[in-house]
Amino acid sequence: MSVGKIDVTAALANVEKTLREDKSISPQVRAMMDLLVVIINLLLGKLGLDSGNSSTPPSQDPHRKRGSNRKTKGIKRKPGGQNGHDGSTLQWQENPDQIETLEVDRRTIPPGQYHSVDFEARQVIDIEITKKVTEYRAEILEDRNGNQFTAQFPAGVTRPVQYGNRLKAQSVYMSLQQLIPYDRTRDYFADQCGIPLSAGSVFNFNKEAFHLLETFEALLIRQLIAQLLLHADETGINVNGKGFWLHCVSNDRWTFFFAHANRGGEAIKAMAVLQQFRGILCHDHWKPYFQILCLHALCNAHHLRELERAWEQDGQRWAKTMQDLLLEINDATTKAGGCLSEQAAQPFLRRYRDLLTEADSECPPPDPKDHAGKRGRIAKTKSRNLLERLRDFETETLRFMTDKLVPFTNNQGENDIRMTKVQQKISGCFRSFQGAQIFCRVRSYISTCRKHDIQPTEALQTLFSGRLPDFLTKLE
Repeated sequence: MSVGKIDVTAALANVEKTLREDKSISPQVRAMMDLLVVIINLLLGKLGLDSGNSSTPPSQDPHRKRGSNRKTKGIKRKPGGQNGHDGSTLQWQENPDQIETLEVDRRTIPPGQYHSVDFEARQVIDIEITKKVTEYRAEILEDRNGNQFTAQFPAGVTRPVQYGNRLKAQSVYMSLQQLIPYDRTRDYFADQCGIPLSAGSVFNFNKEAFHLLETFEALLIRQLIAQLLLHADETGINVNGKGFWLHCVSNDRWTFFFAHANRGGEAIKAMAVLQQFRGILCHDHWKPYFQILCLHALCNAHHLRELERAWEQDGQRWAKTMQDLLLEINDATTKAGGCLSEQAAQPFLRRYRDLLTEADSECPPPDPKDHAGKRGRIAKTKSRNLLERLRDFETETLRFMTDKLVPFTNNQGENDIRMTKVQQKISGCFRSFQGAQIFCRVRSYISTCRKHDIQPTEALQTLFSGRLPDFLTKLE
């Protein structure tokens, strides 16, 4: 790697050669120099990392150009709307809520006799934000003996004055779907609707939704266990200043978020999904996932980024060739309808294996002689670790090629979990573990409903009415 006009890699190689050959250097100085070389190598490794060659998010790229890195999907696209995407053009409404007839000002036209023949129509689609108060008056009847009988109020109407279900749904939508902080949600209702609402009430609405969704979560877990393919991912969250983990298990129909203090096996056991799952689990090669007794598929978006780093920082030519090969296989698989026949897959498989065999000479394992007299495992370079992983997990890496269910990447899981980071950027942290649990269950419900073409506000209004959407009630 070069910094400016200085070839730092070559300079470090000269230093290491001098340390090996110069016998006059004292052990103390040699140990200090070895430590400095290690530190410099670590810093250099971080210096060239960005979202294109590591797991660094695009938002942290220095001087990033938006939309410039589409390599992980293996597709070159122009900016803007893509062919086949759902448009958002305003549509003509056949039954407008209000019609205003505009008459010609006859003072502006020549004198004469006129009669109306037609209209030219234009529509303005707008919104009306208003407070609606419904007063229920329960009739009281009294018989000749003075006994009174009062009509029943609607279910849920239990107080002299209370908030309605639509308001609760809107509050939860703003808080947990749009991730607007409690105080700003309160300000919205006060400023736009003239409704006094405390931050505590916003939290209570969220908590009420959490308890109403207990049955949903049980249904969701049963559905996930029975799926043929799931995506798994996890990300760190801040809970009142302490590090916790938010886990996500999902596919294109179901989403489950789960908060836990641990990242590994304890959390996997506690979430009660993956331990019983026997389908195909797509993930980013995090080791605890391999404890699950199911088939595995690895995210090739991660492989493409790591191969990019090996090529850019370590000069590994095989990594660039492997990157191109994986993209070529993905392109061929997509054109074949999502799955290659065994006959079509064999040439790609041979090229994959041959390439890794050739890579051994360019990126050899460390020489055991260099480790003589030292304790611990022999350190390997990142490029060597990547090479061995691609070889050892060949089936999991290329499963997308021969199984129509398996995608090229774990993008489904990563997309589902991404908004968690947005929440952390806006709010900084969850104030309590209970808040994190509420967020997970309600977001699981909203995300799942959206995947079944039910909009969040409709889903939340249904929930606060004491029901679940039809696609869920059919599963009970």
